[in-house]
Amino acid sequence: MQNVMVSNRVSGGAEIKLLVVDIDGTIAGKSNDIREPVKQAILAAESRGVKVAVATGRMYRSALRFHRDIGSTLPLISYQGAWIQDPATDRVLRHLPLSKQRALELFEHFQEPHLRSLLSVNFYINDQLYVPEITAATRLYAERSGIEPIAIIDFRRDIPGEPTKVLALCENARVLDSLLSTMRERYTPAELYLTRSVSTFFEATHPLVNKGAAVKYIAEELLGLRAQNVMAIGDNFNDVEMIAYAGVGVAMGNAPSEVKAGANWVAPDVEEDGVVAAIEEFVLGDRSID
Repeated sequence: MQNVMVSNRVSGGAEIKLLVVDIDGTIAGKSNDIREPVKQAILAAESRGVKVAVATGRMYRSALRFHRDIGSTLPLISYQGAWIQDPATDRVLRHLPLSKQRALELFEHFQEPHLRSLLSVNFYINDQLYVPEITAATRLYAERSGIEPIAIIDFRRDIPGEPTKVLALCENARVLDSLLSTMRERYTPAELYLTRSVSTFFEATHPLVNKGAAVKYIAEELLGLRAQNVMAIGDNFNDVEMIAYAGVGVAMGNAPSEVKAGANWVAPDVEEDGVVAAIEEFVLGDRSID
């Protein structure tokens, strides 16, 4: 795929000092691993003095191996930014969970007759995966994430804490399109952050949570950088905010058209190692958006 310039909203060619990458669909594709060319490109960026961070919708425990694979020394942004933890010290720097009440409201909606048989529901509490029942979709999800699910039969009574995130899985993307539309009519952005990380995932988190806010926290509060010094690469709707925040926002070739439209540049597909092309273009090649 040929690279495409989408917009020119950044000027001045500020030096990239922080590279933030999503995992699924960005640095890891169908294999669920990071290919060697991507690792080498990230190492080359780090050798130039560029700090590298991971920002993902995954659980912290599920994302940790990817963080280690690229040699990141920064805190790991997980759960769309609801949970930020420093693997070097195990210190949780930020955690913004949903209230039990809000989580149970979502659960009640997912249990409605027209949805119950279609959805597989995940609740993430204290970096553990809790489910009302273990479905075929649960097993596939657990296998890819490397996490063992914990079944709770009476979820209304026995929910063990405040969820960091609530996820509904469905193979029918139209069902999730409708669900997202319904939930956005029911809840304002001040009440819930709602997004899709892949076509089959509907996700709900605390209203102050998104990857853009998390990347801003890492860049400005921890590293003393500005947005102009940040390059962010992602592939889906949960990456929109960080792509918009970054001085160089890159969408993968496999991203939905709406995500590409908000990016400065579109990289090749994940299976074509698009992250390598982006790093070569803007970090190793010293190109700017101007």
